Amino acid sequence: MFQADGYDVVVVGGGPAGSTTSALVAQAGYRVLLLEQETFPRYKIGESLIPATWGVLDRLGLIDQLKASHFPKKHSVQFFSKSGRASSPFYFSQSPRVKNPQTWQVVRSEFDQMMLDNARAKGVEVHEGVRVREVIFDGDRAIGVWAKGPEGEPVRLAAQVVVDASGSRALISSHLKLREEDPKLRNASMFTYFEGAQRDPGLDEGATLVLNTRDQDSWFWYIPQPGDRVSVGVVAPMNYLVRPPKRSPQEVFDQEVARCPGLIPRLEGARQVEPVQVLKDFTYRSRKRAGDGWVLVGDAYGFVDPLYSSGVFLALKSGEMAADAIRGALAAGDVSGPRLGAFEGEFLRGMDAFRKLIHAFYDKDFSIRGFLKEHPELQDDVVQILVGNVFREDVEDLFVPMAKMTSLPASWT
Repeated sequence: MFQADGYDVVVVGGGPAGSTTSALVAQAGYRVLLLEQETFPRYKIGESLIPATWGVLDRLGLIDQLKASHFPKKHSVQFFSKSGRASSPFYFSQSPRVKNPQTWQVVRSEFDQMMLDNARAKGVEVHEGVRVREVIFDGDRAIGVWAKGPEGEPVRLAAQVVVDASGSRALISSHLKLREEDPKLRNASMFTYFEGAQRDPGLDEGATLVLNTRDQDSWFWYIPQPGDRVSVGVVAPMNYLVRPPKRSPQEVFDQEVARCPGLIPRLEGARQVEPVQVLKDFTYRSRKRAGDGWVLVGDAYGFVDPLYSSGVFLALKSGEMAADAIRGALAAGDVSGPRLGAFEGEFLRGMDAFRKLIHAFYDKDFSIRGFLKEHPELQDDVVQILVGNVFREDVEDLFVPMAKMTSLPASWT
């Protein structure tokens, strides 16, 4: 079933981060094993792609498949105030720095299957329904994994590099106690799907909407899906959504809808078609990105609040950066932590840009509209973060004037 002499790389997890890393490493001719504990297709929330995903998806060879798909085209994001007033849409095409201003609203079960199949096509040995129990260390160096075989027996699999793409399970980060949370972004989300909800016409049909509730205690996402379906979710601090008196998720969701003037007319006459689900949306990162023989990608490294739909993008980009580092490390015969984690500073700077703009959004006394009224010359800088152009040295420049109008967190280092 497995290669007895081991692999160049073992990837734990077959989501977007793991599929990206494995495909790009295998493309260079290395032996890559990917182990996924679930059997695809499987349900996953997080449907909205931002434009900067285009570059990684193009490198993976998936753009033509996405163009031929039934996924709604996304050209913009639009914000609604606590009174229900809509901002002008932030059209990605308005920025001269955005090369590919159109992206998609995807069905994650289909999108993730597409990515995993692509990894197989690139030469990755993929096994689904195989759970990795632990990463094997020789001192501080990762040398392989223990997995649960097809009959339930333990299987030891050797590798030069172990990539942890296990999502919030975060095998290595949990084992080494590296997780660091943002105490001001300990949020939760409750979400479901509707049919028959209002869809905007023309170019705006696939737009992501962000709608504030009346007291700005929570906000809703509104994401069009294929056919007549819309993903609708509310996000708020955990101690706000889950508080006495005890209420069911459906009751909480309905009460928050009633507090959202911009959302109420969109759901008039619509039919809820799925039960309300609940997720913790804590923002966190690992204090280390890599070590000798191991690398973290996707949610196994960190997660940022879903406000700006950065999740899949950060998964893809971390997978791409890790793959390039791994390819270079294997070619040089040096799989040390500094070599494998050489991209950490660049990635963290970009991830932190999303986090800071999210902090600004949650300040009830701050508004992007007011900020841009005072600094109209910075509109494109805001759009650059919304599209995902965050891996650049000047990304912090936006936050110098913004910090004079709202309290921003210290940078992650």
